[in-house]
Amino acid sequence: MRAIFVTLLMFLSMTGVALAAEDHSGGAMKDFFWRMFNFAIFAGVLYFLCRRAVRQYFAGRRETIETTLNEAERFRNEAAERLREYDAKLEKASEEIKEMVEMIRSQGEDEKEQIIRDAHTTAAKMKADAETRIDYEFKKAMAELKEEAARLSVETAEEILREKTTEKDHENMVNEFLNRMVTRN
Repeated sequence: MRAIFVTLLMFLSMTGVALAAEDHSGGAMKDFFWRMFNFAIFAGVLYFLCRRAVRQYFAGRRETIETTLNEAERFRNEAAERLREYDAKLEKASEEIKEMVEMIRSQGEDEKEQIIRDAHTTAAKMKADAETRIDYEFKKAMAELKEEAARLSVETAEEILREKTTEKDHENMVNEFLNRMVTRN
């Protein structure tokens, strides 16, 4: 098949050379006719030899284009589906984040209230402890004051007795004390 094509091609090219060597004086129409005839034969042979390959090329090209378009449509649909999925996931994640923020805020408020309650309880205990300690310290101070007053009273009384009592008064007191002791036993 190729041999025929190559032979025909050589024949047609020789025809063009032979026509070119011919006298050009007056046969412009004849020359045009032979050129058109030569081209028609060339185009016919070319069509005959290449028609299957050209048909297959264009058919294959059409199939390739259709396949490419179908794949592009499929990819576009898959991308649109992924976009919808990601939008849904993003929306869900946004909702979860809002819920987490609200939960954390709520827990923070609860902890704040608990801390305040604990602080009030601790302050009340500290106040009660302070009042108890103040009361204790007050009673202790009162006892010390009473003790000091009694001591001072005794010292003052002793001093007054030393100054005002005589030896005879002292003997009478000792005797009186001893008599009382003897009577009791």
